[in-house]
Amino acid sequence: MGVKHVKYEQVEQYRDGQFRRITGVKKTTFEKMLEILNEAHTEKHRRRGRNPKLCMEDRLLAALEYWREYRTYAHIAASYGVSESSIFKTIRWIEDVLIKDGTFSLPGKKALLNRENEYETAQIDATESPVERPKRGSESGIRGRKRDTR
Repeated sequence: MGVKHVKYEQVEQYRDGQFRRITGVKKTTFEKMLEILNEAHTEKHRRRGRNPKLCMEDRLLAALEYWREYRTYAHIAASYGVSESSIFKTIRWIEDVLIKDGTFSLPGKKALLNRENEYETAQIDATESPVERPKRGSESGIRGRKRDTR
């Protein structure tokens, strides 16, 4: 059985804006990620290894679905026609490879503390405020039915 191209054949037809809306990344970023993953896969399987059921493009799309949509491994596995454990291993491997490469890493704590960089921040007031409800037994609330009323 050869490598399947389940989702990528559909997604690659999209224009840049729609591609980004679906995957969460630009096409150029996707291609860069794909390049890094293909190099790591070649290095990992340079001697031998079992051929995967999914092509690298579909494996990367599955990982992006997991990160972007918070879909469960079971749902992603069903969408791609592979086992849940296979999707889990694939996503973990992709995370490890991309983190190890460092191309897509965010600045660390020391970079944020550097005074040369200016960052724009916004504050949102998310404090809780009590809900106004009538107190029990108070006369100011809506009167309910009483026993002796006719």
